[in-house]
Amino acid sequence: MSTPGPSGELEALRARVAALEAETARPRAPRHRLRSFFAALLIVLGCVLAPLGIVAAWTADEVGDTDRYVATVAPLASDPDVQAAVTNRVTGAVMEHIDLKDLLEGVAPEQRPLLEKALGRLGDSLEGAVRSFVHDKTQEIVASDAFETVWTDANRAIHTSVVRALTGSGEGAVQIKNDTVTLDLAPVIERVKQRLVESGLTVAEKIPDVHTDFTILKSDDIGKVKTGFRLLQLMGFWLPVLAVLLAAAGVLLSAHRRRSLIAAALGFAAAALILGIGLTVFRAVYLNALPDTVSQAAAGSVYDAMVRLLRTTIRMVVVLGVVLALAAWLSGPGRYATVVRQLWHSGIAATRATADHVGLRTGPVGPFVARHRTWITWILVAAAVVTYVLWSHPTGWVVLGLALTLLFVLAVTEFLADEEREREREPA
Repeated sequence: MSTPGPSGELEALRARVAALEAETARPRAPRHRLRSFFAALLIVLGCVLAPLGIVAAWTADEVGDTDRYVATVAPLASDPDVQAAVTNRVTGAVMEHIDLKDLLEGVAPEQRPLLEKALGRLGDSLEGAVRSFVHDKTQEIVASDAFETVWTDANRAIHTSVVRALTGSGEGAVQIKNDTVTLDLAPVIERVKQRLVESGLTVAEKIPDVHTDFTILKSDDIGKVKTGFRLLQLMGFWLPVLAVLLAAAGVLLSAHRRRSLIAAALGFAAAALILGIGLTVFRAVYLNALPDTVSQAAAGSVYDAMVRLLRTTIRMVVVLGVVLALAAWLSGPGRYATVVRQLWHSGIAATRATADHVGLRTGPVGPFVARHRTWITWILVAAAVVTYVLWSHPTGWVVLGLALTLLFVLAVTEFLADEEREREREPA
């Protein structure tokens, strides 16, 4: 009776191993699919909540921080479109209370030459001349540093009223009437009255206290906006945290964590990008829906100022997602990722060899870095993460700068790690 040769035994062993692997895989397949399903579900939920988390964080931050709110609206005082809209609105309100018939009769004889000089040759265009005069004086007030100070101080003082307006409670300088958020321009009109009197138009003294509104926000669904705003304000901190935790849980539950991390990072970036596109589309729709009495240019400036921080956050999330996905891909076993790492290591090795050739030595630092390179790498990564977390309102440029800085420091670590001298120090 012949015995099987080595090749026959090897084939039998391979068949047995294949059978055992098949038997082991069968009962675990359903559990593996279930695990993958829940991992994907958690990641998708995190990506869906990401835009809401961004908006919630912006809502809480923009309203809850008075200094940030003032910093957001302060530049509007020098915005040409806003200045033009305020000037036209105040001019119209003042002209409604000036009696042109009694204009010259109500002026004292000694004041009449000053008024005539200011108005110029009237002819039959008295109303046009007076309106132009009032418009010029109003424009002087609106374009002055004093108006910027008044604008900034007023917005700081009425910050509570802004909160009340957007949450739909209370009264104040900012109010919601007929689905419109408005700002009372009475303080500006009062200053214009004083300037007109000083310029010879003493009839302006008879103008009563005028309260006219400057539209900040107009929406037919302002009631729904207020409700949603209140909910987002309450969830400002927890909603983005929940989105990140759901995605992190999905990555940890996944059987292929690296792929899941790449998918989650790109998913967050895509969700944020969709939100940014939505803001741009909504801007056009919102401006087109405004009535003719509202300056679209000024409304556009207000809209852009209010969402500037939101756009910054969106760009930051997009850049962060792309950076995380790229980092996870480069650290993986893929063919192209391996080629990139080999080019990285060979380039640094060639640089180190050139430095050694010209007499530049790392001394005892090289073996030390080589011995503790893993710990040093993790410490550097942790430092970058902590810096990002502690950075107040990071931008996309901040994320990119941190990533490039970390990459540079890792390259320096790789350059200093002298593994050859470290092996020489090890006992045989």
